[in-house]
Amino acid sequence: MSPTQIIVIVLVVLVIAALAVVARTFARRRGLRNRFGPEYDRVVAEQDNRAAAERELRDRERRHAELTLTPLSPDSRARYAAAWEELQVRFIDAPGDTVGDADELVTRLIEERGYPTGDFSDQIAHLSVEHARTLTQYRDAHEIHLRNSRGEASTEELRQAVVHYRALFADLLGEEPVGQRPPEQRHPDTPHDATSR
Repeated sequence: MSPTQIIVIVLVVLVIAALAVVARTFARRRGLRNRFGPEYDRVVAEQDNRAAAERELRDRERRHAELTLTPLSPDSRARYAAAWEELQVRFIDAPGDTVGDADELVTRLIEERGYPTGDFSDQIAHLSVEHARTLTQYRDAHEIHLRNSRGEASTEELRQAVVHYRALFADLLGEEPVGQRPPEQRHPDTPHDATSR
């Protein structure tokens, strides 16, 4: 074999190896994008570079794999669905209190499923592996809940918070708890007993 043939073979092997590395990188990136959805873009925007963001997401997957997640029993699922329906009815008379109750109910459900519930950002990181598509809504709901605790949220924002909480709640529950009906606002001329239309 001539030296030229050896050089050509070595170059071909190097090109094939480089293409394999690039293909593997794109496949991993596509897998992360598919798994994390909009959370992928959020983490990429928060990190210094894409490689750091993808390391963070892979670390989330590793930590998530260490959790012992528990599916809900049918009784538990029915209990949570009934609690959510009751919560939505209460919104009419006490929207501020209902948002706090929604936050507590979602947190209880998160905990019962086996996710940690201490630090909010850690909770988000764990949830992002299987529930990334509803995290933006959960973040928004939590932010409104915090503003509400400072007396800074409007009734419409409180209604939106309950709708946002419901997105993650339904995702964790595995079904829509009470249909697509958002909590209603009571108008000054609406009687107390007119809770459904």
